[in-house]
Amino acid sequence: MEVQLHRFLPLTTAEGPGRRACVWVQGCPIHCKGCGVPWTWNPNKGTRISVDAIWEMIMKSKNEKNIEGITFLGGEPFEQAEALAEIGSRAQADGLSVMTFSGYYKEQLEKMNKPGWKDLYDVTDLFIDGPFERDKLEKHRPWVGSTNQRFHFLTDRYQALEADLVNLPDRLEIYLKKDGTVEANGMVPSEVWDRLFKKI
Repeated sequence: MEVQLHRFLPLTTAEGPGRRACVWVQGCPIHCKGCGVPWTWNPNKGTRISVDAIWEMIMKSKNEKNIEGITFLGGEPFEQAEALAEIGSRAQADGLSVMTFSGYYKEQLEKMNKPGWKDLYDVTDLFIDGPFERDKLEKHRPWVGSTNQRFHFLTDRYQALEADLVNLPDRLEIYLKKDGTVEANGMVPSEVWDRLFKKI
C-alpha cells in the first residue's frame, strides 16, 4: 500500500496539540479559494512512498523527537483514506494520537463513501472538517483557517481541549534549509504567504 506524499515533517508544534509528526498528502479535488497550499492540489505531483516507509519515519520521530502523535493533512487525506487508515491504526496501537484534517464535511464523506474513509475516521482522535472559506477567517481557534471548520473530539484523548480552544496558541513555523530554500507551515492565509515570500 502506498501514499502520494507531498511532505513529511518529523516534528511540528503548529499542526495540532503537542509535539507531532506531520504527513502532508498530495492531491486535492476541492480547490478552496484562498487555499494556503494550492501546490498540494495536483495528484500527479509529490512522491509515491510505501506505508511501511512512512511508518519508519514516524517511528524515528517518536524515538528521536519524542512526538505524542501524528497529523494527516494535505492535500485531502480522505482521497487516500485506506493507506492513511493503516498508518493511523499502527499509530494508535503504538500509543500515538491521530489528528486528521479534511476539506470535506463528515456528512459529505458519509454520502461519498470513499474507500477506507470510515477506517480513517475510526482511528482518528481529533478530526477537523470543512473547506477553507476565505470570507469567514478564523481569528480565535488554533489550527483552522475559517469559522465554518469544525472540531470533532472522537476520543477522550484531547477532549479537555474543547472548552479552551480559544486560549490555545496558533503557531507559524519557518525553516531555512541548508540549500537556502525556505519551508513553512501553520495555518496562514495565502495572502500572508504571498507577503512572506514575495520576490523583491
